[in-house]
Amino acid sequence: MADRLRAAGLLVFGPSEAAARLEASKSFTKEVCDAARAPTAGYGHFTEVEAAKAYVRKMGAPIVVKADGLAAGKGVIVAMDEATALSALDDMFGGAFGGAGAEVVIEEFMEGEEASLFVLCDGTDVLSIGSAQDHKRVGEGDTGPNTGGMGAYSPAPVLSAEIEARAMAEIVQPTMQVMADRGTPYQGVLYVGLMIQDGQPRLVEYNVRFGDPECQVLMMRLGGQVLDLLQAAAEGRLNEAQVSWADDHAITVVMAAEGYPGSYQKGSEIKGLSDLPEDSMNMVFHAGTKADSGRILANGGRVLNVTARGDSLQEARDRAYAMVDRIDWPEGFVRRDIGWRAL
Repeated sequence: MADRLRAAGLLVFGPSEAAARLEASKSFTKEVCDAARAPTAGYGHFTEVEAAKAYVRKMGAPIVVKADGLAAGKGVIVAMDEATALSALDDMFGGAFGGAGAEVVIEEFMEGEEASLFVLCDGTDVLSIGSAQDHKRVGEGDTGPNTGGMGAYSPAPVLSAEIEARAMAEIVQPTMQVMADRGTPYQGVLYVGLMIQDGQPRLVEYNVRFGDPECQVLMMRLGGQVLDLLQAAAEGRLNEAQVSWADDHAITVVMAAEGYPGSYQKGSEIKGLSDLPEDSMNMVFHAGTKADSGRILANGGRVLNVTARGDSLQEARDRAYAMVDRIDWPEGFVRRDIGWRAL
């Protein structure tokens, strides 16, 4: 879409199809990281199942098995034992993820704490616009199956200014240089998934978009300046742009339909939303709802993102859960411990 719109003479914020391969193909990203000498997990790339299984047996577990293409966030198996990894390979090569699993990347298991860094790119220059951490698992204490994210907070305490500077210098900037050298400069937002251990950031993955639910906490903290920043990235003026940060925190709590991430019902009514504050400190973002004759109905798995800002993470968290408690939706559930690591 970005390519077509640019060809029509429109100003676009977002990568070309060629540059978007940083998310669309894990093996492509590994090649770019190799060329950029960016620290990331050791890996093997396979197009047939027996060679992939031999690699797993040679490397042992824990090990990470990834469908090479896009699999709606579900094509990554962190296998704590060999049997799980071998079973994942059977699933992927057997068509469980369609074309996404026709090729597979197998990575070493990285220890540490995960965080996300968000960077605007204009093809030449880069500008960090904040960090976040999300909670992927459905249950409290980070237990149960993985989801698309049950909540997030910003900034990420583990991503100190020093570690962020290392990530920019050792991972992001060399990657952008390689992309430009290949004739496919990257322009848009880059979601940089990092694993941090002993002060050393390593790349887990790139996404070529704002992640959800991290986007919501970033937007609360950036506020109205975000349009100017996106415009500067689209126009190739990031070298003159800067982010003005308040010394604040934001948190978002996902309200999901009972049963998510498994099967769930749609169509239940959500009441109480019109009475909630809607300002620079409090916001409910709709993700899976639909309006029906003046009523708001649940229409997805992750349904609402109840989001708040505060001078401290605790204050932001108290605000967010105070809003959650005013929403009348018996068929929904939340995790009550979003932000627990940082707090």
